Amino acid sequence: LLTATVTSFGSNSFRSLGLRIVMAAFDVEQCQQQGISEECSTDCSSNLDQGCQDKSSHSSLDSPQKPKGGIFRSGGTAPTAVCLSKAAIGAGVLSMSAHAAEVGLVFQLLGLLVGAALTLVSIQMIARASVETQRWSYEDIGEELFHPAMSMLTGFMNVCNCLGSAAGYLIICGQVFQVVSGASSSMRQLFVVLVGVLICGPLALARHVSFMRHLAAWSVGFLMLLVLVVVIFLGENGTDETLTPTNFWFGSGAVSIFAYMNSANNIVFAYNNQFNVPQLTGELTPEPTVKRMSMVGIITVILCFLLFASVSIFGVLAFGLGENQMNSLVLDLRPMARNPLVLLSLLGVMLSVLTCFQFHVYPIRQFCGFAERKLRGRSVEDADVEWKGRTVSRWIDIAVSLASVAIVIVIAVVVTSLKTILDFIGAFASAWISFVVPALWQLQLLRRREDFSWVHYKTLGCLALLGLGLFFFVFGTYSAIIAAE
Repeated sequence: LLTATVTSFGSNSFRSLGLRIVMAAFDVEQCQQQGISEECSTDCSSNLDQGCQDKSSHSSLDSPQKPKGGIFRSGGTAPTAVCLSKAAIGAGVLSMSAHAAEVGLVFQLLGLLVGAALTLVSIQMIARASVETQRWSYEDIGEELFHPAMSMLTGFMNVCNCLGSAAGYLIICGQVFQVVSGASSSMRQLFVVLVGVLICGPLALARHVSFMRHLAAWSVGFLMLLVLVVVIFLGENGTDETLTPTNFWFGSGAVSIFAYMNSANNIVFAYNNQFNVPQLTGELTPEPTVKRMSMVGIITVILCFLLFASVSIFGVLAFGLGENQMNSLVLDLRPMARNPLVLLSLLGVMLSVLTCFQFHVYPIRQFCGFAERKLRGRSVEDADVEWKGRTVSRWIDIAVSLASVAIVIVIAVVVTSLKTILDFIGAFASAWISFVVPALWQLQLLRRREDFSWVHYKTLGCLALLGLGLFFFVFGTYSAIIAAE
């Protein structure tokens, strides 16, 4: 079916696009293995091929050199902040105005402010755990501080989080395709399959996160263009007739407590980028430090808050409440789909969410790499055997990457509601990864100190974050399930 479709839709173009992306991904890998590019050699802190990680980490930590390549170099503060921002700014921003229309701007903006502060604290906790343990994945940090069983549980939650998020991105691509082309549901499903196979599959093979930093910068710019399009729509058509000062700021008042809980779930999901923090911390050059990662976190949460708040405010003003407000900005802009600027912004949204895809596949690969090492009885420091020019771990990693893409494609084809999947993932998995696990890590690090006390303000802060994460995990998940019924 795929071969026939590719042929009928212009086989040369599709094959050329897919071939170029595959070649680019494998060229980066070849560059890393042979040490040709300094950019590649400084970014090899992945746990997917531990031998390469050990080589790069020792060279960067033992004998730091002045990094080259300018302000947007690989491992720099600015590109790392862009990558971390892009891991967060994805599908969640598109449903932000739909939630704001239900609960009102006061609750939404307060939630975004609190979410930004908690995200920054969480990023700092994860960075500190990574630096102090010299481990660069959730699984390895969990094993170092607790037990492999903790790593398996955390890895499972991370996989659930990332599979749901990645599926949301393909759902958005299908929505954009339908809005732009007016295609049927079956054609949308076929388009999702083609995008997953020809674009997401090759991108998922990249060995390190910062490989995507230039695409990440462009994709953030395209989402800002989307906000501009909404502002232009508002300027041309005025505020929606369903709005009053009261329901604009405080909502309609006709929603249940579950609507507020689901809005909070969406905020947790929207800010959720913690799964990439250990890896990006390890990729900082000339050496990873908590101070530099804290600066990365500050830039990230400021950028995310400004974008989320802008979408919430202008989206509600432009599209109002009730039936006029769809569950995604992509669907809200359907009447203007033929406008060239709107068309460009929608295509930019598609590029943006596809860029996010690789950031969410990477933690899945890390978890499977950790499980593979345990099954084969290998430790982090053990060298791996090679087969046909690549380590066995790398071959398994490639297979896991492609299998993950296949699972995401199936989810995106079956599930069509973006808001439903984001609410559930935000409560069930994102809360665990963002708040519960970092708080547990920090508590364990504090307990190793001689002056540890359960009544110290740092300990109490960790316990408060842990309690909040467990609340979202339990009640937030229940709320998302009730809303979906």
